[in-house]
Amino acid sequence: MNGHVVGVLGASGMVGQGAAVQLRRLGADRLRLGARRPDALRRLVGGRLDGHGEVRPADATDPESLAAFCTGCDIVINCAGPTYQLKETVAAAAVAAGAHCVDVAGDDPAHERMVARGLAGTDRAVVFSAGVLPGLSSIVPRWMARAFERPATLTAHVGGREPCSPVVAADMLLSLRTGGADGAAFGEALAAWRAGRRRSRVLRATERNRVPGFPGLVAATPFLSAETERLARALALTDVDWFNVHPGSAVRAEMLRLPHYLTEAAGPAGAVDPTSTTAGTGAGESFGVRLARAAELDLAGRSPFYAMAFAMTGRAAGGPAGRTVLLRTPSSYHLTGLVGALAAQHVLAGDVPPGLHFAADVLDPELIVDGLHAASASLALSLTVSDTAPARGDSRSPADAGPDLSAEDLVEEGVL
Repeated sequence: MNGHVVGVLGASGMVGQGAAVQLRRLGADRLRLGARRPDALRRLVGGRLDGHGEVRPADATDPESLAAFCTGCDIVINCAGPTYQLKETVAAAAVAAGAHCVDVAGDDPAHERMVARGLAGTDRAVVFSAGVLPGLSSIVPRWMARAFERPATLTAHVGGREPCSPVVAADMLLSLRTGGADGAAFGEALAAWRAGRRRSRVLRATERNRVPGFPGLVAATPFLSAETERLARALALTDVDWFNVHPGSAVRAEMLRLPHYLTEAAGPAGAVDPTSTTAGTGAGESFGVRLARAAELDLAGRSPFYAMAFAMTGRAAGGPAGRTVLLRTPSSYHLTGLVGALAAQHVLAGDVPPGLHFAADVLDPELIVDGLHAASASLALSLTVSDTAPARGDSRSPADAGPDLSAEDLVEEGVL
């Protein structure tokens, strides 16, 4: 990365700060940091970056400001949001300035808008969904699949107990209408992948249950996203069960009210305003304010954590096999920043061809896991791997694939 001008847009947020710190660790010596609040950037440069970094006021919603930030960059990492509001804005500006782009979110709507603007054939590399979810949510299962001759099923439990930023809250609201492909929502609750296709309402939510990789009793909601469907097709999986896990009761309560917030946040034309300060309970509080407070309540007296627990079954060495992977870290925000930094590293190394890509489709899972390994100390990150032989072979359902172990109980084989 030495000698390349690496721009980080949204560098004052938790994801952007995490990306900047990891870029320095990876050897980036010409960082350009952009955000609406330059004072926060100066504190970042003077503190965690040891004086390395050029501070630029930048606003992703202002075309002139955005163009000025991108001009002269070799690559731009977009950590600004809400992603479902910005869509392709940053990627298009980076390409116009002759820069590559990595977006830690970006999802289907951004990809579709780039195609609609005639930018699918760009000679720059544009990588969307280079974060945790979307991103590692497909990269880690692809890495796991390499241990099988033929992977068959996947079960995932993903979630945590950590602060909630206003941008995250806004994206949750927007995703209910604009987060998926072809104008659909981000995904479908209670749906699962069965026999090679999406099936609605085949699973149920649980409120107080033990799930693999999470301590105590938690709520878990089945959810099938467009990213997970792409993963299932790419690996030719027969069945996939995906659960969003909510360890905290206060956040869970707000999530159950999300459709109500969506209705209140929609104007006369049905468009969602995620920045509304009145969308909520009629008490003048937004969904973002209430969700942030709920996250604080759930965290009171507890340590933050984020976990991704995957269980895959299939065939290996001529017989039935299983593999489980548990990834844990104190902050999904900093982990997202790391994935964005790793993606940028591989783009600049020439590992990613020109054009539009989703991170999981173009990044080498082996190299990304190696990158997680190298950064494990800086992020208090652990990745635990266990191999098992399923007692019932390939007929085993995804819901049965994972060990019913808390994070504290999981045997640490192959810990990063």
